[in-house]
Amino acid sequence: MNRQPHSLAREIIVADAIREVVSELRMIAPTDYVAFIHTERFANIADIVDSAAELFFVPGTLRLGHGGEVRLDWNRAPEIVLDLELKPAGATVYFKLSMADQHAAVDVNYVAFENPSQDPDENSSFLESAIAAARIRKSEPARLARTG
Repeated sequence: MNRQPHSLAREIIVADAIREVVSELRMIAPTDYVAFIHTERFANIADIVDSAAELFFVPGTLRLGHGGEVRLDWNRAPEIVLDLELKPAGATVYFKLSMADQHAAVDVNYVAFENPSQDPDENSSFLESAIAAARIRKSEPARLARTG
């Protein structure tokens, strides 16, 4: 697939945005991902992604795309690759998340904007803002007023 000229900047935006979700996804044993992918039980992986994403994003913002793959051979640790879609209001990012024993990486395939600007930097700024708006923010506990 041809990379868009601003893919690197957008990969950084996406990677920063999903860092906490990736930590949650890595709590699942690689053997489970291998089994689910090998047996094509992608609904199970979709549930895992949904459960991890719901802690940090409004529902429907991050979801499993068209599946995933396992890179596995005798000479290295397994690498799990998931096709994901990040859908904040006004944009959709199609990307692959690769998780291995010591690292995780994001590879953006395509970004679609509902109302794109002619300026790619404006589009990247919009994407960053849209993702921030889709995050669930922890609220401060309400303080009870003292009486008397």
